[in-house]
Amino acid sequence: MESHFPSSMKAQFLIAMPGLLDPNFSKTVTCICEHTQEGALGIVVNRVHPGIILKEILEELKLEYVPEAKNIPVYIGGPVHFDEIFILHGPPFDWRGCLRITPTLALSNTKDILTAIALGKGPQKVMMALGCAGWGPGQLESEITQNAWLTGPVSDDVIFEISEDKRWDAAVKKMGIDPALLSNTAGHA
Repeated sequence: MESHFPSSMKAQFLIAMPGLLDPNFSKTVTCICEHTQEGALGIVVNRVHPGIILKEILEELKLEYVPEAKNIPVYIGGPVHFDEIFILHGPPFDWRGCLRITPTLALSNTKDILTAIALGKGPQKVMMALGCAGWGPGQLESEITQNAWLTGPVSDDVIFEISEDKRWDAAVKKMGIDPALLSNTAGHA
């Protein structure tokens, strides 16, 4: 069966359609960090964890930190590997296990970058998440054909510069679509 998708959705946003009712992904924006024939991995970028800030993670890992690091928000990156830290970040990209997504964005989850962030010596742009989103072989492609998701290029400003409660609207607008037209509660003229 021939696919009409690009061979990889890497460096794309998955934007949940309003009808997607799965509570893990309702109204989410997910940055696809890797996508191969074996499946896909992404980080949800618009769900702040309600009960955890970075200070708690650093203390649990017994890492020293500067005062500026303690209040960095922690996001719910997805329902998979929920006890692991994933860091979306800008340059530099010389961390162990750093996975480049675009020329200006990467994903890391090693202790060296976490230690650097804790000491105020990490990348300027960071987004910390617990957990990630994962799809098995062909699963993401199938969900896209079922219109569960809109897709568009990843945008660093949506991840790092727009408040999390406005990221879904911003990602939709970057595609040239009025978010109100997608709303399940929009009125009818």
